[in-house]
Amino acid sequence: MPVKVVTDSACDLDDAVVAELGITVVPLSIRFGNEEFVDRVNLSPQQFYDKMATSSALPETAAPSPGAFEQAFRSALDGGADGVLCINLSGELSATIQSARNAAQSMEGAPVRVVDSLSVTGGLGSMVTTAARRARDGASLDDLAALVEGMVPRTRVYGALDTLDNLKKGGRIGAAQAMLGSLLSIKPLIEIRDGVVHEAGKPRTRKKAIQALVDKLRDAGDVENVCVLHGLAPDGDELVRLVSEVVPRDQLTIGVIGATIGTHGGPRVAGITFQVK
Repeated sequence: MPVKVVTDSACDLDDAVVAELGITVVPLSIRFGNEEFVDRVNLSPQQFYDKMATSSALPETAAPSPGAFEQAFRSALDGGADGVLCINLSGELSATIQSARNAAQSMEGAPVRVVDSLSVTGGLGSMVTTAARRARDGASLDDLAALVEGMVPRTRVYGALDTLDNLKKGGRIGAAQAMLGSLLSIKPLIEIRDGVVHEAGKPRTRKKAIQALVDKLRDAGDVENVCVLHGLAPDGDELVRLVSEVVPRDQLTIGVIGATIGTHGGPRVAGITFQVK
């Protein structure tokens, strides 16, 4: 049977795509104070953003346990898969991949490979779907791992935020720390590069921030796997419209940024991801 592809809920893949390609998604947990939820299981994106808008506590994420990944790996192998390729969100931003690696190590000798995407949301999701399609066509575990590792340095992720509060609270602000001093007058633009958060611009208005995302795509040249995602932002459709002037709408993947990334991106987070060719 084909190699099974496993990932985590930072991939922000649509449930229909997950089902079609037979991808296993191991969810992170989301905490609001003393309340804990399982991303994509008992907390939908709509429920998450509604709760974030009304809660006095900023949400936090917790990585899955090694046991959750081991269960996913063993289930795939017991089901006849030739191997398991697990692709996770950046190890610089989450302990999730360490849980996956611990699970793989506990299954010594099993055909399980774990790859750090150094990315999040659509950047991670595009690696996962590309690998899953190749796996369905019969690619080997080694070939799939090499394919994804080749996509990692070509992947670009840009986000427009309304606030850096969530990133700061979660300790994920990274190299964008310098932006904190000017928060009152900007709508932060960030890039996930080498697995960590970097400043990508300081537009003064939300409209300019959205346009800046489109400009990043336009300036990138020849690209593939373009994804437009947002956290149920009111201007999400406008971002899609602007991007479709650069890349035809039927070549875009449009998605929702769920709770795992929305926890750190904050309300009205919007982003664009792609691979340069």
